Amino acid sequence: MRMMRRRPGQPERHLPAPHREPETRLVQALRLAGLALLLLLSWTAAFVLLPSADRVSVQVGEPSPRNVLAPRRLVYVSEIKTEEARAAAAARVPETYTGPNLAISEERVLALGQALEAIAALRADASLSADERLARLAQSPDLQIDDRQRNLLLTSDDPGWESIRSEALRVLDVVMHDEVRENQVLAKAQQGYRLIRIDLPAEHRELITRLVVSFAAPNSFLDLEQLEAARQAARRLVEPVQWTIRAGEAIVREGEIVSPLALERMEVLGLLAEPPRWDDVIAALLLNASLTVALCAYLYRAQPLLLERPRRQLLLVLTLIVAGITTRLAVPGHVLTPYLFPAAAFSMLIAAFLNLDLAVIVSAILSVIVGFHAEGSMELVAYVLVGGVIGSMVVARVEQLSTFVAAAVYVAVSNAAIVLAFQLRSHMYDTTGILQLLGMALGNGILSASLAYIAFSLTGRLFGITTFVQLLDLARPTHPLFRQLLIKAPGTYHHSIVVSNMAERAAQAIGADALLVRVGSYYHDIGKIARPYFFAENQNDGDNPHDRLDPQTSAEIIIAHATDGLALARRYGLPEKVCDFIPEHHGTTFASFFYHQATRDNGGEPVDETAYRYPGPKPQSKETAIVMMADSIEAAVRAKRPASQEETVALVRQIVLDRLTSGQLDEADLNMRDLDRIRAAFLGILRGVFHPRIDYPAPSPAPDRAEAAAAVVDKAPAAAKPGASDPEATTS
Repeated sequence: MRMMRRRPGQPERHLPAPHREPETRLVQALRLAGLALLLLLSWTAAFVLLPSADRVSVQVGEPSPRNVLAPRRLVYVSEIKTEEARAAAAARVPETYTGPNLAISEERVLALGQALEAIAALRADASLSADERLARLAQSPDLQIDDRQRNLLLTSDDPGWESIRSEALRVLDVVMHDEVRENQVLAKAQQGYRLIRIDLPAEHRELITRLVVSFAAPNSFLDLEQLEAARQAARRLVEPVQWTIRAGEAIVREGEIVSPLALERMEVLGLLAEPPRWDDVIAALLLNASLTVALCAYLYRAQPLLLERPRRQLLLVLTLIVAGITTRLAVPGHVLTPYLFPAAAFSMLIAAFLNLDLAVIVSAILSVIVGFHAEGSMELVAYVLVGGVIGSMVVARVEQLSTFVAAAVYVAVSNAAIVLAFQLRSHMYDTTGILQLLGMALGNGILSASLAYIAFSLTGRLFGITTFVQLLDLARPTHPLFRQLLIKAPGTYHHSIVVSNMAERAAQAIGADALLVRVGSYYHDIGKIARPYFFAENQNDGDNPHDRLDPQTSAEIIIAHATDGLALARRYGLPEKVCDFIPEHHGTTFASFFYHQATRDNGGEPVDETAYRYPGPKPQSKETAIVMMADSIEAAVRAKRPASQEETVALVRQIVLDRLTSGQLDEADLNMRDLDRIRAAFLGILRGVFHPRIDYPAPSPAPDRAEAAAAVVDKAPAAAKPGASDPEATTS
């Protein structure tokens, strides 16, 4: 069998990524338990640590959340001011040092003498060359001298050497018998320069100074015990400082950084938040534990797909943590604020990012938490529950900004209905109070939808969730990557537009994500930008580069557009959901045209199929499966140009059946009814795009132009190689 080798410059074969084993239920359960523990601890900590409404919780160095005024006049002993005065008195005590330690002085002079004796021995060693002596002297770690001074030590005549030796010992002895503190060593040693005999050469005096600097050391140290005793005595002489706080005095302004003195004043005035009672803590812990266990049981039994997505689990837990903390801050001790508290925003966020069923559960949990902090108010429980469920239902399939506007209206109306229901039931018709509550209900709807939209727009990419905001941005014709496709591969661009129309219509027919399908269709073939001229839809001049390549090389170039496109998409930061369309729209299909050509070239003997098969994976969602079928059908219809509607219907049915029977749709969660609707949607678009046209008679050219027209026709390029437009070979 003839083996086909990769030519230089030929793209490497891209193999599918290794399959990752799915997590076991035990691993999922353990991760869920860890997140549940985090949620439980966070909720309970919020109850214990966060202040109630009538107290203020501040920290030194942090801005104050509100103005804090002194409720009464108070004279007290300020520990902070007293400590400042005592610290100032202690700082004025002068430092005390011990006298010169003569043992240290004698040790340093002895060390210098030993070093000089070693140098004398080195000078007298005739077996060493001058360079060897210099090298050995340079190895002495104690001598802080340069090469010139080392050379002077070794080459001075005996009288010069003796004067250097004796003066160095004498000067160091004088310096070290004086007081040398730790921060004075260098200065004292350098002062020894004035003690050297002035009749010595300047270079000898400089060398002696460096020797003294090398061996000088501190011999007088700070007397810590005596200093501390003196400082303590000075502190005891300071009287406690009294401080007066006047009634109405501003302890700290809103936004002002809290100082230690301000915190002390709030403490003595009793304005700081106190820890909650132990029975309240136990009550909160029991409630939080019950809600957490119920949530985990629901997730484990009813949300198996969520258990496989850790980042989405984290999103759920973080949303609930933030909801619990803000509830603690907004609800207890307030009258109107709980009605403005945007609890529905958290439910809407879960509905938009995860699913509606889970959002309803979150609404129920938040309503219980709000009721607990509101001393069991059934009105607030119903208010939060109904508003959250209504808002979640509106944004469950969000594809445009107007969805959040609608959610604001629906939540506001449901809130107002709950308020009126409970106010009428109480038979207390306080018009002003009711109008205030209705205003809060309206503001709650607007605030909830606004916060949900902001969080939806900002956190989607962080948690790997594709939002309609990202998709709308990618759907712009001016997007840089989409623009490149138009400029570099115009045929592929127009193919992608037709595929997007077909796929979007099919997605709408079966209730799939139509916006995601449209954007995925736009970018599914961007890998062709790398080598556009190898694909039939971009070959306008009749030249087909596959005519000059062997079948395996052609197949690898065609197949590589999937992996090239994936790399390009990630370089441009396309969301993973959009990136999925690039490899999955081919699945593990076969480039049959080049395979059969290779078999013919190989004398009819089969060749290795793996070189002619896309690496996959197969479509993992309805959306990518729709684009797979739309891509193949559009290419086939464009290539074969069926002459009648019956031929078009048969071609569409055949391609859908082929994708089904070959197992390409096994992992896409499509049923036969879906396939029927998809097929019908495709045919509706194809009738409009590839409809038959009236064959108008050509106008008779003028006699002087007929000859020129005939000449142009005679020079027209030959047709491309048969099979070059095979959708499986060059387009699909």
